[in-house]
This record gives sequence, C-alpha cells and structure tokens, in this order.
Amino acid sequence: FDKYSGVWSHGDWIKITDHDGVIMYGRSDATLNRGGVRIGTAEIYNVLNRTEGVLDSLVICVDHEDGSSDMLLFVQLDTGLLNDMLKGEIKRVLRQQYSPRHVPDDIFQVAAIPYTLSGKKLELPIKKIFSGIPVEKAVSVDIMRNRESLLDFEAISKIWRRS
Repeated sequence: FDKYSGVWSHGDWIKITDHDGVIMYGRSDATLNRGGVRIGTAEIYNVLNRTEGVLDSLVICVDHEDGSSDMLLFVQLDTGLLNDMLKGEIKRVLRQQYSPRHVPDDIFQVAAIPYTLSGKKLELPIKKIFSGIPVEKAVSVDIMRNRESLLDFEAISKIWRRS
C-alpha cells in the first residue's frame, strides 16, 4: 500500500497493449531471463566474487519492446581501471562455469555498488533506471546505505540509452 495509496502492489509486471490487451511478464524479481534460460543473479555473483580484481558486482537485464534484452554487468574493482583483459577474463569464466547465456552484453566499472540499509543490492531500481525511469522515481534514497553510488549508474544509463 506504500507505493499506491489504497492499492495493493506486489511486483508483477504487465504491459497494456495498443488493443487494450494485457501481457503478463510475471514477478519482477532478480532472476534474469536470457533466451529462455533463467539465471539467478547469485550465479553471476558467485563467479565474480572469486575473480581477481573484482571487489563487488551487480547484474541486470534490460528488456526491449522487440523482445530482446541486454545483460549489463557493473563491477567495482579493488584497484585500477576496467580493461579489455579483465572483461575477457570475466566473460571467459562465466562461459566456462555456466553457459554463453551467462555472459553479459556490456561490462561497466562503477565506484560502488548500491545497497539498501539491510544489505541487499539494488538490482531492480538499477534496472528501472536503465529502462528510462528517473532515479528519484526508481529508488527511495532513504532506504540506501550509499546513495552516492547512484551517480555512476545514472551517468552510464544516459550514455547507454543513447547508444
């Protein structure tokens, strides 16, 4: 009831078509769907937690109206800058440990991964930002441990959406 006064909202996503039909997309949880393969974000994080140089990470899938999607991976490095060698290593390890569907389309370096006060990664709000929703509508900064972390995501999303 917090999101819409007097209306229960529990996270399922729908789209109302031009012909007044409804497409049910289901729960907007942190499960990624790549070509019919359901991928838990924890699978990605487990590999990256063991990858030298990667301090933390966040992964999302941004769905497009044509049915395609882009998997975007954000990494916080312990030192240095993200380079092609590290990107290649991340992709190689994900492909080897799981499948080609686990390999992100783009990898971006960020200063910090955003977390809630209770320690959860802000996957869904970041997905909303990359889907074009303004930051102030995508996330309540009052629930965040590190609100400054949103600056990189906002800047990257603007550039990424233009490409």
